[in-house]
This record gives sequence, structure tokens and C-alpha cells, in this order.
Amino acid sequence: MAGPHKWDGTISGLDFCEAARTFSQRWKEVNPTLTHWVWIPRPMISGSAIGEGVGYLSLENMCHQRSTEDLVVSECCTADEEQSVDCATLAQNDNRGIHFYDYHILYNFSYNVPVLYFRGYQYDGQPLPLERVKEDFPPHSSSILKESRWTFLTTEDHPFLRRPWHMLHPCGTRDWMKLLFSSSHLSKSEAVRQYLPSWLSVVGQVVGFNLPLAIHEGLSSSPVTNWMQPS
Repeated sequence: MAGPHKWDGTISGLDFCEAARTFSQRWKEVNPTLTHWVWIPRPMISGSAIGEGVGYLSLENMCHQRSTEDLVVSECCTADEEQSVDCATLAQNDNRGIHFYDYHILYNFSYNVPVLYFRGYQYDGQPLPLERVKEDFPPHSSSILKESRWTFLTTEDHPFLRRPWHMLHPCGTRDWMKLLFSSSHLSKSEAVRQYLPSWLSVVGQVVGFNLPLAIHEGLSSSPVTNWMQPS
């Protein structure tokens, strides 16, 4: 990551590893009783484009419950200080209304930015197609995906797991991350620590993943605005 005047919005693989470590540690501090982001290491594979020592962050088995009026999200919803939903109780009441989600944050070596991969599945393990997943997104998500110039959804093989996962394509990430940090005066180390929380605060708006504001406290002072909204 270069200085503020030269930085193009990308992040190196080594900086991604450091950013991931800092982010997962901060998540545990803010949400000690909830599911934690876990670093999944991946060693160098002969002939592979995946760099040595670069793995990915994983947050799995997040429980979603759709009510008759709106979507009730358990652990993810704590970002808005909503009451967590006991998934075991939900399972006893209505298995058919329960969806689970796994979220993985990977480093993309082509774009040099993080990428959010995710998948949804029913209580019985049956995977959810993308159109069904979109029904669990917040109401504003559809307008963002239709009108925003920053991102779009697609389904591709997970680079590590080699199975189809949904992802937010990273083609516009560099541009809006550069824009997001354009007015800041952070040092490189501060920018690295703040990179993933700022990035996830933006991409999470699309999939309904609300990041607790407390995550940013103690990292650095950098305003997070809604760059994903249509412009």
C-alpha cells in the first residue's frame, strides 16, 4: 500500500494477511460470545496462483430466520444491537424458515483486493440458489445491485474449496476503496488495520451483513460512507 497520494486502492497479499489478523482479533474483542472469524491457512501448491501463506477468513453457520414481515437475522444482527435469535429454538419452531450462511473473505491476486464469497443453505443442508439468496437480502440491496457502478453478484468456484459459491465481483473494489480513503491521512499501518473493516462496511450493505461500528474503534479514525448507493 503506497502513500495517500499514490495509493490506487489495492492491497498486497502480505498486507491482506496482516489486515485479516487484526480484523479477526478485533471481532473477538467486540463480539466475544458470537461466532468468530477464523483464519484458514493455505500452503503453497505447485503450479498454483495462490501465494504461499495466504489463506482466507471464514465466518460460518450464521443463522437467518424470515418472519412473515421481514428477515430476522441472528448473530449478524448484533451490529444493529438487535436481540440475537436462538437458532436451536428456531429449529424447533420452524425448520423450513431457517437459512444458514457462510462468509469467506479471500484475497484476489488478479485485482489485488479482498473478495467476499458466501453461500446460503437450508436447515437440512440443501444449498440455496442465488435467486433464493437474494430474497434474504435487505430491501435496499436490489437497488444497489441494479444501479450501483461498483459491484455485481456472480457465482463462481471457490478458489480453495473448488465448489460453486456466490461472490461480489471485485472489479470496482479498487476504485471505491481509493475513493473511501482519499480524504484520510492515515499511515500505512493504520490504513492496513482499517482496510477490511472499511471494505466490509461497504460490501456488507449488499448482502445484509451489518458490521458493528465498535470494530472501527481503536483501529484508526476514518469515516465510512455509503459508496455502494446508486449515484
